[in-house]
Amino acid sequence: MRTLSMTAFVATLFPPLLLSSVPEPRETPQLYPAKLELEPISPISPALAIAKTSSTVPIASALPPEAPTARAAHAASPIDEELHCLALNIYHEARSEPLSGQLAVAQVTLNRVASESFPHSVCEVVKQGGQKRNRCQFSWWCDGKSDQPTEMKAWRKSLDLGRRVLAEQLSDPTGGALFYHATYVSPKWSRSFQRTTQIGRHLFYRPTSSASQS
Repeated sequence: MRTLSMTAFVATLFPPLLLSSVPEPRETPQLYPAKLELEPISPISPALAIAKTSSTVPIASALPPEAPTARAAHAASPIDEELHCLALNIYHEARSEPLSGQLAVAQVTLNRVASESFPHSVCEVVKQGGQKRNRCQFSWWCDGKSDQPTEMKAWRKSLDLGRRVLAEQLSDPTGGALFYHATYVSPKWSRSFQRTTQIGRHLFYRPTSSASQS
């Protein structure tokens, strides 16, 4: 499986930096470089099947439809906690983005899970920083508003995409990115990282080679 390693950054090197997302809907994720964590990556349960390889099926312009029986089974079964957290992040961060942009947000979340510098579960990554305003990694989590999805079609799409990413059915389109911001802003922290790609209205970044070797 692909392991994304990122050497630790000194926590004081970067002040809290906000990662802006697209204006719709309720996004403006303020995602800043994470706190240093030197512990080795904890084993991740196979049940989560977190996508960490690039040798997977490339994303198409649209997800192939699932069989009606599969959709019915999803609707009838409880949602796994990790899937729920990932789907909420996709929904709030990128539901107005094209499918490739939604996949990119999901993959950044999982790339962080795979990194030694971030928490080791999807929910911990999504909720990192707590609910104190302007301190969380994804601003929808600490903006004081309800996180309950209201657009059911978009929510079902987020759940479906989350399942497929966790099942390693789709490859990482971000080039191992750990950070991103909207194209209409230029945060200072982005100068310290290597841009990997642009997908939709987001620019994606990973640590520079020199930083990874330091």
